[in-house]
Amino acid sequence: MQFGYQNPSFKWPSGEYAIWEETKKAALWAEANGFDSFWLMDHFIQLPMLGEADEPFIEGWTGIAALAAVTNKIRLGTLVTGAPYRNPALLAKMAATIDIISQGRLFFGYGAGWFDAEFKQYGYEFVEPPYKRIKAMREGLTIIKKMWTEARASFAGEYYSIDEAILEPKPVQKPHPPILIGGGGEQYTLRYLAELGDACNLFGGYDDVRHKLDILRSHCAEVGRAYDDILKTKYEVYFVRETAAEVEAMPWTGQFNQSGFGLAGSVEQVLERINRLADLGIEYITLSVAQNDEETKQLLAEKVLPAFAD
Repeated sequence: MQFGYQNPSFKWPSGEYAIWEETKKAALWAEANGFDSFWLMDHFIQLPMLGEADEPFIEGWTGIAALAAVTNKIRLGTLVTGAPYRNPALLAKMAATIDIISQGRLFFGYGAGWFDAEFKQYGYEFVEPPYKRIKAMREGLTIIKKMWTEARASFAGEYYSIDEAILEPKPVQKPHPPILIGGGGEQYTLRYLAELGDACNLFGGYDDVRHKLDILRSHCAEVGRAYDDILKTKYEVYFVRETAAEVEAMPWTGQFNQSGFGLAGSVEQVLERINRLADLGIEYITLSVAQNDEETKQLLAEKVLPAFAD
């Protein structure tokens, strides 16, 4: 099992203009404590389930570009990039640049986009029904992969097109940076993942994970893709204490644990959960820490991640 760390909030006690220094500190902490990757969100405002819309929030791609220059070994990405927010040819160039700055550490997250309030605020068209956004995402990813691997890339689709587009230099990673596709849509998203992606990113409880992996396996068989070639990742949110009694003393933990996004629990309970996910086929957990809780971070670094070290 490997672990990534997603930074869920930029509301630091040191104030809004410490946003870069605190984000850098979080990435360096993750790098020093056994995490394989560090992720920012590709949103423009905070998500309603995580905080207030008008709280400080860093832009994801400029954020990981800066982090690429101050970290040394940890992979960097956005979990996940909203495809409608950027022309895919421009995004291919941005991603290649960050892969070069980081000397081959970009983990490319990509998705169709879903936060309609954000689309409206920033003037993007929120296309409905969702399958149209997902099909546009597939075209965008096709363009990105072509530009990363072909000398002059051309593509004519319903949503996007390029004409002998040049991207030099190519990304450091060959044939290209690993591609994580966010979402678990069974008809389109997981099929396009089987065709074009390198990693999934699942949500929900154990039954949800089992079901989505079964669907992914069937899509892989249909498109001739080896199921084992796809990295199975899951997003989790943790709040950890040494004992279950300490967790139960927190009045909000019951509702949190019913969400399916993660666990408020003891070290032992978190280890049990991760092992159960591993038994289902999950190989990589990208986690967030509820409320940026420092005690949780310490326990993850000292007692959870070391239990899965090689």
